[in-house]
Amino acid sequence: MFAKLLMIAILAVIAVGLVAHSSQGAGRERTYVVRPGDTLWSIAQSTHAGDVREAVWQIEQRNDLGSATLQPGQRLRLP
Repeated sequence: MFAKLLMIAILAVIAVGLVAHSSQGAGRERTYVVRPGDTLWSIAQSTHAGDVREAVWQIEQRNDLGSATLQPGQRLRLP
């Protein structure tokens, strides 16, 4: 009985491994080049729908920003 359950479990794991695939829901990563006068808030507001505060946080995290100071020509990875 235990051997049958073990075999079923192994086959289920193999089947899930064959069928599972990575998520493409996030799409391609986008890059934004900072222009003079840009702020994290203005970038988040123009490139994201929804809560701008969350978008600012995501941009900060994705780019390992230590401060909100941006330099023209700087490339930011957008979520």
